[in-house]
Amino acid sequence: MSELSAEVELPDGNGAASAARGAVRSVLIDWDFRDEEWLYGVTLIVSELVTNAVRHGGGCLSLRLHAGDGGVSVAVADRSTTVPHRRHADERSIGGRGLTFVEEFAQDWGVRLHRDGKHVWVRLAPHPR
Repeated sequence: MSELSAEVELPDGNGAASAARGAVRSVLIDWDFRDEEWLYGVTLIVSELVTNAVRHGGGCLSLRLHAGDGGVSVAVADRSTTVPHRRHADERSIGGRGLTFVEEFAQDWGVRLHRDGKHVWVRLAPHPR
């Protein structure tokens, strides 16, 4: 597979996560990643990352996808330098489970700080071929 990259433009605010899910799914299908279960997992991860960027990071600055021989990765940039961490949510809590799902579905994830905030990146589980 050749190297493929895309940057997805998103609206500000609450519509960002929904727009991100649709755009990422469309890009990945165009790149011939078509397994429905895998795509569903990717869209959940993207939704989590973008929602966190909007809610805690001052907005989503960018969303980038990359595919190559090493697999597929996604990175979301926001304006905050606060590093995300897993919270222990109880049954009554509405949030706090997103990074748990990311850790279960992804091969790896991390944070790169930069001058204007951070990138949260995820290396996705391999696509079934």
